Amino acid sequence: MNEHILMSYDFDGQGGGQEIVDTDAISQKIKDDKFAWIHLDLNHPDTQDWLEKEISYLDPFIVDSLTAEETRPRITEIGDGALVILRGVNLHEGADPTDMISIRLWIDQHRVISAQKRQLKAVYDIANKLKIGKGPRDAGHFVALLISHLSERMESVLIDLNEQVDQQEEAVMEQADKSLRETVANIRKQVIILRRYISPQRDAISQLKVAELDWLSNQDKRLMQESFNQVTRFVEDLDALRERTQVIKDELVNILSDKLNKNMYTISVIAAIFMPLGFLTGLLGINVGGIPGSSSDSAFWVFSGLLVLVVAIQIYIFKKFKWF
Repeated sequence: MNEHILMSYDFDGQGGGQEIVDTDAISQKIKDDKFAWIHLDLNHPDTQDWLEKEISYLDPFIVDSLTAEETRPRITEIGDGALVILRGVNLHEGADPTDMISIRLWIDQHRVISAQKRQLKAVYDIANKLKIGKGPRDAGHFVALLISHLSERMESVLIDLNEQVDQQEEAVMEQADKSLRETVANIRKQVIILRRYISPQRDAISQLKVAELDWLSNQDKRLMQESFNQVTRFVEDLDALRERTQVIKDELVNILSDKLNKNMYTISVIAAIFMPLGFLTGLLGINVGGIPGSSSDSAFWVFSGLLVLVVAIQIYIFKKFKWF
């Protein structure tokens, strides 16, 4: 098998499949009337040439869409087939789940041609099911099963985001800190990125489940309806998370502002108390003749008592006017 072909299977129509390893056999299978699946590596330089050669009977738009650099989830019906582009969360170790991975597919009654730039676990789930005889039986079942696996793997990411937001809400209520602002901003960014792809994916599933394609059975559409409901809930959860992170951000700003205002108020009160004391000590500290008490031994203690009295009067006035 050529390196640009990652997987290829000949389906038995009962949930099982036989892997095809011969390149010539693969070329023949995607032209036959028996259902087959070819999975391609878009990073390989031979992939586009192979597509242009082997599926030249299809619209060139399909090849361009399968090999495009950037994609968004969508479905385009062309004749009795469909170009389907979906996204799945990145669950590889150390990866950012919001860095969603694209899977591009051409599907008709007799073939599925899929392509990837990065490995998507949901695709290999289907290959593993085929090996044990529990895989898709036909084209409609294939796409419904793939959508189901993509949706299921999103759930763990949404649960993790919900837990992170819960933790930030508790942290803000217990002890608000400036460092929380960056954490909340990062969570909000993840939510926005996920919604950017999951929302159009919901629309694509909605369009596919009502498509008038002969190879889509009612059972396939019911399975896609379940996936549609699940993805719709994900979009609603992401909207709720976005609002919650905004509330957390606003509450954090308010708490930090209150702390700052309280500190500024305390400093202002202290400054107000010491202002007349500084005036009096500065006035009596000038080096000119006629300073009262300059020749008296008890003048210092009298002046100190006067300062204490001034402070006491200030505190009384502040409390009476409820300034603190």
